[in-house]
Amino acid sequence: MKALVYHGPGQKKFENVPKPALREATDAVLRMTKTTICGTDLHILKGDVATVTAGRILGHEGTGIIEEIGTGVSRFHKGDRVLISCITACGKCEYCRRGMPSHCESGGWILGNTIDGTQAEFVRIPFADTSLYRIPEKADEEAMVMLSDILPTGYECGVLNGAVKLGDTVAIVGAGPIGLAALLTAQFYAPADIIMIDLDDNRLAVAKKLGATTLINSTDGKAAEKIMALTGGKGVDVAIEAVGVAATFELCQEIIGPGGHIANIGVHGKSVTLHLEKLWSQNITITTRLVDAVTTPLLLKNVLAGKLKPKQLITHHFTLDDILNAYDTFGNAGQKQALKVIITNE
Repeated sequence: MKALVYHGPGQKKFENVPKPALREATDAVLRMTKTTICGTDLHILKGDVATVTAGRILGHEGTGIIEEIGTGVSRFHKGDRVLISCITACGKCEYCRRGMPSHCESGGWILGNTIDGTQAEFVRIPFADTSLYRIPEKADEEAMVMLSDILPTGYECGVLNGAVKLGDTVAIVGAGPIGLAALLTAQFYAPADIIMIDLDDNRLAVAKKLGATTLINSTDGKAAEKIMALTGGKGVDVAIEAVGVAATFELCQEIIGPGGHIANIGVHGKSVTLHLEKLWSQNITITTRLVDAVTTPLLLKNVLAGKLKPKQLITHHFTLDDILNAYDTFGNAGQKQALKVIITNE
């Protein structure tokens, strides 16, 4: 089959590789129908994720049709069209039972990380019963792809960890797909003001359409100053870091108000400075999290009800054979005005 293979920092190739086969009774093999590229994939290509080794097929999002199932799979059948969770859950270990399958003893974030992923014609899914979701007949499949990762990530790691509540002032640093997913789901809790901060005016314009109340272009380096002026010098109640670089985490520390929450979403490949000399007395909560994707059923209901419209995040379409161009577009998002790309294998 054809697949996008990582060959070390800065190196990737779309090439022929062996088709996956069942290994365990709980496995399923899917023919991929749609996938996408995540900012985490770009971090991998920069060498930021040491667990990803050369020869790995990338990708941890998408939809597919079940081709084969192991004898231990009971919830799905051949021919089912399914949504793939970015988190593989055995459903039985201590961490899964604690609602934290991101740290599953046999799974977690393994697709496109420690086992081959979804940017391919076929993929093997371990623990299929607890790592797949059947796609409802009338569902928009492109919208379903957004439920693999970015929506639960923005919601769980940003909104829930940030404890967003009615009347809050929320600042989201980074208006890329994850930041916009946090923007969409923060509105469940009716914050009074959602401030979007980014370097890109196009992304900020999209954020405005999706519900942001205040836009700040941080190119001039004065974002913190502007936010403190907007809040009367108090700072924001919630600061969500959705980029994964030192400068954006620094900004969150500068703008958070007393009693506030800093919720980190970004994938950090390098160390950042924690300013405890300023924050220690301010009753600040700082959270980190790898998405657990336990909120996928809740988000799916809201998508089907039309209350959550993630298809708005899709800007470009490619075929699997054209995945290298998809990476070029996604990796040059500012120039190409790209958010999420859909890669189709049908």
